[in-house]
Amino acid sequence: MNRRRAAEAALVLNTIVWGATFVLVKSALLHVSPLLFLALRFSLATLALLAMFRGVAWPTGEGRRSWRAVGAGALAGVFLFSGYLLQTLGLRLTTAPRSAFLTGLTSIAVPLLAALVYRVRPQISEVAGVVVATAGLGLMTLKGAAGSMSLGDLLTLLCAFGFAAYIVTLGHFTGHMSFELLSVAQVGVAALLSLSLFWWVESPRVEWRPAVVWAILITGLLATALAFTIQAWAQQYTGSTRTALIYMLEPVVAWITSYCIAGEGLSGRAAAGAALILGGVVLVEVKPLNPRRHPLSIAEE
Repeated sequence: MNRRRAAEAALVLNTIVWGATFVLVKSALLHVSPLLFLALRFSLATLALLAMFRGVAWPTGEGRRSWRAVGAGALAGVFLFSGYLLQTLGLRLTTAPRSAFLTGLTSIAVPLLAALVYRVRPQISEVAGVVVATAGLGLMTLKGAAGSMSLGDLLTLLCAFGFAAYIVTLGHFTGHMSFELLSVAQVGVAALLSLSLFWWVESPRVEWRPAVVWAILITGLLATALAFTIQAWAQQYTGSTRTALIYMLEPVVAWITSYCIAGEGLSGRAAAGAALILGGVVLVEVKPLNPRRHPLSIAEE
């Protein structure tokens, strides 16, 4: 029980770090181009993980440290990069609280994507959660008579599916392969993708202001290298459902920090939409209408 409490306290720490970084990254993006920022963030995280896992993060060709683990980590890294790329591009065009709540839809996208990939029929609670969250999404993002969605909101919505694909992929492989090797491979591939793209996809620019330096250091070391390590350790002692529920605090933290630091909040309509999104996530994670466990979560709790 003590280890479980410690694990869940560590996950709360992750939530605080990730929630607080929304406003930090949004501020930094005023002075650095998005892909260059991701390249610096993931490169720093890769170096930190290589130092942290030196000696155990290199494939031996067999067992949990086979080259197959490198391939699995690389695939996860592609989805991880796509999620962060879409989130970062969207964050330039929407507010930090809206970005956080829309990213929170990852918790709903995971069971839907798993059902599609593994041909598992969605449960009643999952369907109800999607309906409720979709209503919240409409309240938060749709504008005007035609009900159009801003580009920033759309990019952020798509990032939730990128992160969902990452979670489903990692969940499929992590129990059978070296966590250290998977961690280095996924973050390293995200670094390589961003380094290979930033110089021709965008016009790279950076102003080395304190906001940029702090954003790179905090997101690279704390929100990427350390946070991924914490999550892998913590989920040995607590289930994915409780983890997802703890991570629901992330958009709330982002909302509070954005309001306190930047005076950036949500309108009454957007706040109602955020509440519905959270409600939909609760339905999907807790499954009060049908307690049957998802086949991918048999070993939980």
